[in-house]
Amino acid sequence: MRTSLFIANLALLFFIEPVYALDAQTLFAQQCSQCHGATLGGSAHGTALKGQSFKDTWATQNWQALARLSSTTMPPGEQDSLSTAEHAAVAKFIFTSNGLPVDTETQQDESQEATGSDSWDGASGVAEIARSRSYFKNNVVKGFKPVAQAELNNPSAGDWLSWRRTLDGQAESPLKQVNKGNVKNLGLAWALAMQEGSAQITPIVRGGVMFLVQPGLVVQALKADTGDLIWQYKYPFPAASKTLGGPMRNFALFKDSLYISTYDAALIALDATTGTLKWRAVKADYREGYTHSAGPIIGNGIVLSGINGCERYKSDGCFITGHDADTGKELWRTSTIAAAAAGTKGDTWGGLPKEFRAGGDTWIAGSYDVALDLFFIGTSQAKPWVAASRGMNVENAALYTNSTLAIRPKTGEIVWYYQHIPGETIDMEVGFERVLATIDDKRYVFTVGKDGVLWQLSAKDGQYVAHMETMPQDIFEHINPDNGRVTYRQDIREAGIGDTFKVCPGIYGGHNWQSMAYVSQLKRLILPLHQLCGEMTGRQVDKEIGEGGFGGDSKTLPMPGADGQLGKLLAINLQDRSVAWSHEQVAMFMTGVLTTASGIAFIGDLDRYFKAFDVESGEVIWQTRLAAPTHGYPISYAVDGRQYIAVPTGMGVFRAMTSVMSPQIYQPANGQALYVFSLNDQ
Repeated sequence: MRTSLFIANLALLFFIEPVYALDAQTLFAQQCSQCHGATLGGSAHGTALKGQSFKDTWATQNWQALARLSSTTMPPGEQDSLSTAEHAAVAKFIFTSNGLPVDTETQQDESQEATGSDSWDGASGVAEIARSRSYFKNNVVKGFKPVAQAELNNPSAGDWLSWRRTLDGQAESPLKQVNKGNVKNLGLAWALAMQEGSAQITPIVRGGVMFLVQPGLVVQALKADTGDLIWQYKYPFPAASKTLGGPMRNFALFKDSLYISTYDAALIALDATTGTLKWRAVKADYREGYTHSAGPIIGNGIVLSGINGCERYKSDGCFITGHDADTGKELWRTSTIAAAAAGTKGDTWGGLPKEFRAGGDTWIAGSYDVALDLFFIGTSQAKPWVAASRGMNVENAALYTNSTLAIRPKTGEIVWYYQHIPGETIDMEVGFERVLATIDDKRYVFTVGKDGVLWQLSAKDGQYVAHMETMPQDIFEHINPDNGRVTYRQDIREAGIGDTFKVCPGIYGGHNWQSMAYVSQLKRLILPLHQLCGEMTGRQVDKEIGEGGFGGDSKTLPMPGADGQLGKLLAINLQDRSVAWSHEQVAMFMTGVLTTASGIAFIGDLDRYFKAFDVESGEVIWQTRLAAPTHGYPISYAVDGRQYIAVPTGMGVFRAMTSVMSPQIYQPANGQALYVFSLNDQ
């Protein structure tokens, strides 16, 4: 009898998934917060659901109208995943959070409709117990060799020690075992399920050990050849600090420590051998909106990182910091907002006081050049998005937004800057990767923004060298070939509050966080692009601390003339900025590019394919289909002479756009995992 009861209880524990009676706030956190923010403040992927603009729109309507709208559009691509009662609960929660009236008398008991069965509350729920219980005990990484700065500058062929492998951001592996002739023999070596969220991750590999930061800041050390778990650490963070599904695009390895940026605006160091916390340094108050989507890199022994969450008005804006690697002490802090006082000479913010100068976030980790001892990082646009919403115009440059900054790692000094789009007014940021390359014995910085414009700057002094329009664009009526100065279209320049204008590319690009890679033998960049356009409408934004935000309504559209081919991969010869080849397809590319010395470029797409391209011809020479759309940044490494290729999967906040633009493509909301491949014949 006892044995039968025990087996029955086991069956319950592992196979029954009860439906929970969730409160409205929890529903919002699970279903809406990735795009609209945990505090309803909005993001680049979802409009703000609080503030005066929202109140003005909905004050004359009721929560039922909001629920009806939500039920036809939300969550994107999964409108039927919530019941009528759940949509009603979320709508009432939003109304209540804004102090708008909610009539509760006329509604039935939503909890009964929402569940349709018995409910299990809190940790006593069977499924909750199953999810939370684990008896795994951490082990120790044996024989770990600390990583010196010299190794970060020039890693061993089998290691992947930094975000794009080398600090110059090239994402090129010197490994050649997997080549054009045998790539067809790639097969799955191992795979690992990950936490739900935006899996825009980059593993790091050192001496046969893989370090991984999953969504939700779950950090793991694994055997890189088998996937066996060595240790795991889970960083505790306030739920309200996690935004956009919790992407954490990179972290750093230096000496015997892992350096990780957190959602709650801190920087931590973990012991690489044990996973134990060494130190935690708070950079800012997450309750003011500060957060991270990218981690640090190491330059000249200093932990270098930026920060996000600067769209709302606050006393201090965005900044970049340098921290001591051993102690976590902040060594310097450099603002990405120019300090010239309102109305004084050098004021580029149209007379705005310091507290109303928003934006200048750093969404992507930078690059480091050891010879120049310079840290290069890109800043995003001014906020709110539209100049008129800021109380400015496009002639107000708003330094140092939308710029490349070259910073001295030891001091934080801005040695030079180049502003790509002064007075940006459409969410056309140029805040993505900086690739450093030597062409004809000269060192250059290359970067591409959402507008698809490739910029070439002198790495030494930031002088403009050249640019290239990698796709059709109608945002700028002119880009000066002598200095790169852009001139907006007239209707964009003159757009006021409430004016809608259409642009190509749109706010998702063009280019986005899916980083390009370099082919050193050919002096060639492999660049992923989205063939999308969009509309933008600026809204009135109150000049009050805590207000601000993105302040615009946007709509994404397919690019005319692309014939539904939303994904594009471009090979660019850097010596003359010519197109070597172009590949177009229906599915958008959803990962960064990885190149290898054997002449292969690896990249994944929305349709769950992971592909290998011949970097010379652009031919697809291998592909495999995975369980979910690919995401994040693929890497290559070697263990005991065997080469591996790894790629993450699992969509996050980007799905808010892709589910609408590509509804014909199956896009599961889950499937976060890491897939690792090697040659079957090895």
